[in-house]
Amino acid sequence: MTAKAVALRARLGAAFIVAAAVMSGCSGEGKGEPSWTAGGSPTESPTTAGASPAPSPGATPGATGTGAHPSPTGAESASGGATAAAWKVFSDSARNVSFELPQDWIAQSVTPDQGTLPGAVKIEVKDAKGGYLATLQTGLPSPSAAACQEAARKPYVVVSSVPVDLPHREGDGLIAPHVVFRVIQGYRYFGSYGITNVVGGSDGRACALQNIVRGPAGKGDVSFGDLAAFKAFATDEKVAPAKAFDTLDQAAKYVNEGSEFANVQRMLMSLKIKS
Repeated sequence: MTAKAVALRARLGAAFIVAAAVMSGCSGEGKGEPSWTAGGSPTESPTTAGASPAPSPGATPGATGTGAHPSPTGAESASGGATAAAWKVFSDSARNVSFELPQDWIAQSVTPDQGTLPGAVKIEVKDAKGGYLATLQTGLPSPSAAACQEAARKPYVVVSSVPVDLPHREGDGLIAPHVVFRVIQGYRYFGSYGITNVVGGSDGRACALQNIVRGPAGKGDVSFGDLAAFKAFATDEKVAPAKAFDTLDQAAKYVNEGSEFANVQRMLMSLKIKS
């Protein structure tokens, strides 16, 4: 085991003991080693050493689908991996939402789920080989708070968290929207990326973590990520499209060194929603 892995495991053990009065689902910012939610607050977003926030990507207005015009390629990413050289902009037919994605990725509008608000959109994003990456959904009804037994609550860690400017609701249990990658501990370390403004847990433990931004009144909620919510899976449950890691060190390397997360993070940060 590497020295870094040993340090992360030691940090994990210490974090399980520490209880915080107020916790945020996205207390770290940028990249780096996992930053524990213990000790954070809903309004704090301390910068991890070495992280550089990404500037707003330069979207090309009016471009849609696979025929979109490439956007500037010089924008820095808030993650450590290299991003794609060429990008395009996808917009829905009504021009209510838009986001950037690598030129060879595929974005396709599909039928919104039942129960969504009128005008809702659902867009699936896949890589060049057709592998699933993320789904954008708007007009979602806010789910009722699910019961969470103490024994079912699991420790979680925020590996990456970067602020993003999106329309959102304010109130108890809500914070400013962030693009996050979080890991929750079960028989393995399960990770998921998405946008959220929902506090993860009051003491660094949760039954489930939501990749949801609560929208302004009457607009519905928005989800953009691999899953709208994820948890510590059981051994007989399907994990994909969430990630599974043997160690926190592996999760940190996925965020800091891999191009997939760098591309996904830039895509999520480029999301624009018409007010």
